[in-house]
Amino acid sequence: MSLRILITNDDGIDAPGIAIMAEIAAAISDDVWVVAPDGNQSGAGHRFSFGRELALEEHGHRRFAVTGGSPADCVVVGMTHLLADRPADLVLSGVNAGQNLGDIVNCSGTAAGAREGVLQGAIGIAMSQSMDYEVTHSPDWTNASRFGAEVVDAIVAAHRGDDVFYNVNFPFCGVSEVAGLVAVPHQRFSRSPIRHYPSDNAGRFFMAIPETPKPLDPKADFEVLRRGNAITVTPFALQQTHQGALERLGSIELKKAR
Repeated sequence: MSLRILITNDDGIDAPGIAIMAEIAAAISDDVWVVAPDGNQSGAGHRFSFGRELALEEHGHRRFAVTGGSPADCVVVGMTHLLADRPADLVLSGVNAGQNLGDIVNCSGTAAGAREGVLQGAIGIAMSQSMDYEVTHSPDWTNASRFGAEVVDAIVAAHRGDDVFYNVNFPFCGVSEVAGLVAVPHQRFSRSPIRHYPSDNAGRFFMAIPETPKPLDPKADFEVLRRGNAITVTPFALQQTHQGALERLGSIELKKAR
């Protein structure tokens, strides 16, 4: 029996990257479903649209959009409604237009799609095609298209029921320059990269990432992707409890009220 695959993204149902992801999935299975937001949800993180009615629109064979929905909403609709009889074995989120690296993964809607896939019982893989923003804001999808299915196969083969989702980034370089698939930790920045950024319009501003906090670990995802031209994969644990802090807190007591 083929893997049942559910695809989502945060760039919207008509984004070029989701078409690339559909091609990747089709090379692996003939049981592929797409449920994505009807528009751009970049930076939505793991938001759910509680208390607000949503609608599911059919956009073709096994292809649906959730109006106003987030990537996490889309995965829930796919896994618990459309595929309720047999939920997907694998959730693929992306391919995102632009890299998702380091602490930026915490606010990524692409990452959230894969994370919610794992929470719903599937293997979850987020995929992003990086680009040099100083040169262009239109990614070259060649590396994602060329290596995507092979990367998915490798991750699925290595998966052992771990409580993780996988974050993959493809480098912006020629196909012949790709240095392989490298498992790396994510870059923990010295501070949040998200900043207030003033607009040219008076009284207005943006949330933006104007620069990358330094220093950078040469062995972490950011530098391995950028300098090493490698496809990076990072497993992110869903169990986020810090054991050291848990043990320290276990020994504290409240002072008795006088």
